[in-house]
Amino acid sequence: MQDIRHILKTYWGYDTFRPLQEDIIYSVLGGHDTLALLPTGGGKSVCFQVPAIALDGLCLVITPLIALMKDQVAQLKQRGINAVAIYSGMSRREIDVTLDNCVYGNVKFLYLSPERLLTDLFQERVKRMKISLLAVDEAHCISQWGYDFRPPYLQLAELREVLSGVPVIALTATATEEVKQDIQQKLKFPKANVFQKSFARSNLSYSCLYTENKTNRLLEILQRMPGQSIVYVRSRRQTVEMAKFLQSRLISAAAYHAGLKFEDRSAVQQAWIDDKVRVMVATNAFGMGIDKPDVRLVVHLDLPESLEAYYQEAGRAGRDEKYAYATILFGPNDTAELISKIEDAHPPVDFIRRVYQCLANYYQLAVGSGFMSSFDFDLASFAKNYKLPALQAHHAVKRLESEGYVQLNEGCYAPSRLNLAMDNTALYDFQLKNPDHDKLIQMILRIYGGEAFASFVKISESKMAQQLKIQEQELRRKLEYLHKLQVLVYEPQRDSPQITFTKPREGAGSLPLNINKLNQLRERAEVQAKEMARYVETNNRCRTQLLLEYFGEITDARCRVCDFCLAERKKEREEKDESRLRDKVLELVKEKPYLPRDLVSLFEPKHSEAVSVLIREMVDLGNLKYKESGQLMLG
Repeated sequence: MQDIRHILKTYWGYDTFRPLQEDIIYSVLGGHDTLALLPTGGGKSVCFQVPAIALDGLCLVITPLIALMKDQVAQLKQRGINAVAIYSGMSRREIDVTLDNCVYGNVKFLYLSPERLLTDLFQERVKRMKISLLAVDEAHCISQWGYDFRPPYLQLAELREVLSGVPVIALTATATEEVKQDIQQKLKFPKANVFQKSFARSNLSYSCLYTENKTNRLLEILQRMPGQSIVYVRSRRQTVEMAKFLQSRLISAAAYHAGLKFEDRSAVQQAWIDDKVRVMVATNAFGMGIDKPDVRLVVHLDLPESLEAYYQEAGRAGRDEKYAYATILFGPNDTAELISKIEDAHPPVDFIRRVYQCLANYYQLAVGSGFMSSFDFDLASFAKNYKLPALQAHHAVKRLESEGYVQLNEGCYAPSRLNLAMDNTALYDFQLKNPDHDKLIQMILRIYGGEAFASFVKISESKMAQQLKIQEQELRRKLEYLHKLQVLVYEPQRDSPQITFTKPREGAGSLPLNINKLNQLRERAEVQAKEMARYVETNNRCRTQLLLEYFGEITDARCRVCDFCLAERKKEREEKDESRLRDKVLELVKEKPYLPRDLVSLFEPKHSEAVSVLIREMVDLGNLKYKESGQLMLG
């Protein structure tokens, strides 16, 4: 076992761990099942990546977030650590090759979406892998009381039986007491073992500002507060409209949403990361996996669905531990609208079954087929094709997801890839018999060498076409032809939302939906919406106290930086100033009588108005009284 501080220094360049990280790592290395709760930006990934490197074997990481999965794999590779990922949209061949490399190669981390746990491909190979650690990221997804319940996470209990003796580390940024207990129970912890850093963020100033004109209020805030910012809105249309408005007011802003092409998303995101764009106006998909520590302001123009979601999104501000702001702007109808939207988000059972049938028809799936099949999913086209209201159709798909029948992933870019399917001898023989394709194959071998045989390699069709001095379209035809002949496997670029059937297709009429659980989810959503409404409407409590209380962390200590605490501190200062001014007035009048204007003139100009008001109050209370001459004397 390697020294963990040496690993941290070698791969991350840090000399010391953040608070609690070392304790969590030693718990894992001691073979103990461990639940780690660290706030957004608290360094959760280090808590499983460092012990995994210290241990001999492969770390299996379960996470539902493809963007985060791909980001962490890229970061590990940049550090010289071999990591791979399997997620929806990959071909069976690509998954097969990746799993083989985990059995026979030197792969250290395998990232896997939870839907893949029950596939034959994985079940067969996992028994042959030397797994040293099971890491469950976004662990709140295993609990139906969590804010993003994913039924496939429940299969982790079966996986633990296969991986007997392998410790598990479960990680999340947000969990109520109920969810913490549920996570440990579902993952079959032999005993409770929770490491939790306080949910309090001492450098983050939370505020909820009531306004009837959010656009103008946002503009005022951005003009007053410098620094990189994120503005969260609910719809794609709003991202574009708000970004254009800010640009018209000479504030550097850009729109980000899942509907943009990959090249546009990447360009906008990079410009923001490089501080070339100051304000990112985005839907809540933005920010996941983006390591930008110097965000000074996060503003929500629409209420999040839950305090869990809000805590995660707001927590993207101030990750450098310097002072930052998280602000919600809410209007007169916002809380009522939030609660009313629950009706749309939980459509009737008959409509859910109808959407399931339409999906089966759309992708031409017979009963019993389609298990773990992934397809490009265009909601607008699907809804139009079957004359379904798009919003309700989307929510029906989400309910099918909560029931474990499908998995919907937002558009996640996958570059073009290929893998040589023949061995060296067969490929050489093919080249001799097919000289028209020899140059292309030679170029692939020259650029990628043996890696193209062992795994899928990323390619650029445009660069390959330039080198061969042919049109890109012709190159694609050649690759598709070689794919058809099984010389290689060619996976063209994709950047569309993906829907995966996580169970074999069933008859819609007899689809065994759990009505009781659907009702419970609806009731839970109502509770979460009401808690969110209570949070924004409460104006007589410390914001951090309210958040901590929701997560089961009770404290009397105020944060001193939220809108309530700042107002209280201002009030305290004013009261101290008033008391000091009152004492001074009494002291002066005790010495001799003064005309009011003469008395006021003895104070600094900035206190003139306050002293004038104070004099009137003291006369009303009888502390002072007027002489016949109009001068003030003690009462």
